[in-house]
Amino acid sequence: MTSTPPFFTHRPVDPVGDLDLLHAWVTQERARFWGMTDHTGDEVGEVYAYLDSLETHHAYLVHEHRADVAPVAVLQTYEPEHDPVGEAYDVHTGDLGVHLFVGPGERRPGFTGHLVQYLLGVVLEDPSVQRIVVEPDVLNERSVARFRREGFEVGPVVDLGHKTAQLAFLPRPR
Repeated sequence: MTSTPPFFTHRPVDPVGDLDLLHAWVTQERARFWGMTDHTGDEVGEVYAYLDSLETHHAYLVHEHRADVAPVAVLQTYEPEHDPVGEAYDVHTGDLGVHLFVGPGERRPGFTGHLVQYLLGVVLEDPSVQRIVVEPDVLNERSVARFRREGFEVGPVVDLGHKTAQLAFLPRPR
């Protein structure tokens, strides 16, 4: 017997209203690759307020609908030409950078794969997006492996100053 795939929705992060949740998530040891484990609540709030002020960077809280509507992840998108990563590779027209943080909680087999597929579908709804760019820390082996399983083409390893990143690209399906 197979289980029903999860149903997800997303909405923009509210830097004030979502602050307690975001701070609780990003300061856990499991979030070390997110780079905010030592941030105070005010500092996390400043990061998300800054992102909210930009036209080129966006943050979304992803919810799973079950018996309730539970937050399960943060999705961030950015235009690489307006981000430091854009200095580390040859940015193509239509590139869109993506960060994904899966929140803590009970996970079921296939959950993250369904979540990633949902997010790829959301990002590719915009016909101007021709290629998705990710740049996980090279030490984040689980993330690098996940993107490979999802069909991302591995690019170069680059120094972004705050981390050594594995670039990977997913061209829009033809």
